[in-house]
Amino acid sequence: MKFMKYAVFFYTSVGIEPYTVASRPRKISLWSHFLFWGNVINLSWIVLGEFLYLGVALADGKFIEAVTVMSYIGFVFVGMSKMFFIWWKKPDLSNLVTELEHIYPEGKAEEEVYRLDSYLRSCSRISITYALLYSVLIWTFNLFSIMQFLVYEKWLKIRVVGQTLPYLMYFPWNWEGSWSYYVLLVLQNFAGHTSASGQISTDLLLCAVATQVVMHFDHLARIVENHELSEDWNQNSRFLAKAVQYHQRILRLMDVLNEIFGVPLLLNFMVSTFVICFVGFQMTVGVPPDIMIKLSLFLFSSMSQVYLICHYGQLIADASSGLSLAAYKQNWHKADVRYRRALVFFIARPQRTTYLKATIFMNITRATMTDLLQISYKFFALLRTMYIK
Repeated sequence: MKFMKYAVFFYTSVGIEPYTVASRPRKISLWSHFLFWGNVINLSWIVLGEFLYLGVALADGKFIEAVTVMSYIGFVFVGMSKMFFIWWKKPDLSNLVTELEHIYPEGKAEEEVYRLDSYLRSCSRISITYALLYSVLIWTFNLFSIMQFLVYEKWLKIRVVGQTLPYLMYFPWNWEGSWSYYVLLVLQNFAGHTSASGQISTDLLLCAVATQVVMHFDHLARIVENHELSEDWNQNSRFLAKAVQYHQRILRLMDVLNEIFGVPLLLNFMVSTFVICFVGFQMTVGVPPDIMIKLSLFLFSSMSQVYLICHYGQLIADASSGLSLAAYKQNWHKADVRYRRALVFFIARPQRTTYLKATIFMNITRATMTDLLQISYKFFALLRTMYIK
């Protein structure tokens, strides 16, 4: 499916086949299994080392280093949770994609009626921009230590950098000056790529499905608003029945979408609150300009991820509630009184707005972004107070 291609690309890069449908049969291979479990084991080992480093840093009173490694742990946790939930929910996701294919416009004429090109361009533009942003983020972190070594020590020769790793971890041996440094450097780079790809792919998949849901809501609204009614009750009732059936299919899609993505979204928002707080705190304790650039990119990427999800949640809410207004704009005054009474019930259902949900605890709209930033600032203020004391 055209909407899914970018998400599938990043899933494939970590060995995950997100769904199988008739148009895309099972393609999983031994290499994919090896790649997936290799990435999972490597990422688990890395995050274990980060937890050990966190304990040592807190025991030694290294507050700033503890906050730094907690931001890394949060980033990894979000990536792993999204990967595992999609891997676990593959049958449900396959059914969702199958249903999307059933109501997908067929042929050029029908695609024009649905205005598919407009939605596809918007989805592709946002997907590419978001994927590039996150890719730049992770490879900036991965290659930052190497670039410091090449620029400061080898080129400018203004200070000795030595061998450093991209992420803080605890090791029970001395890896500096040893061949193990290069092994650890490669493993950490792969771990960073795995975590980033897990987040990128799941976010792009959510955006692709949400875009299609919005497309169907908008298409139904145009059908209802532009339909010319007559005084024939039978004809009008058949039209309304088809509209209700179409609406029900879209609502069922949203139920499945929320069931698949609900828990990952909740974890994402919870962890992102702390990650934004931790990164913001690091930027206020006096870091060198080059580190500030890296942290600014991390902060901007984390906030962009949250805003992307909130943006699509708002689009779904607006599209679903707009259906009742479209029905009211219909030329119902020409219809039979029975149709007018039935139309009241049709208008009433979309007034109960359909939301993208992070389980039952959170309806996601752009207002959610404001709430998250407010909570992040409160934790940031608490961290600053603890650091000053």
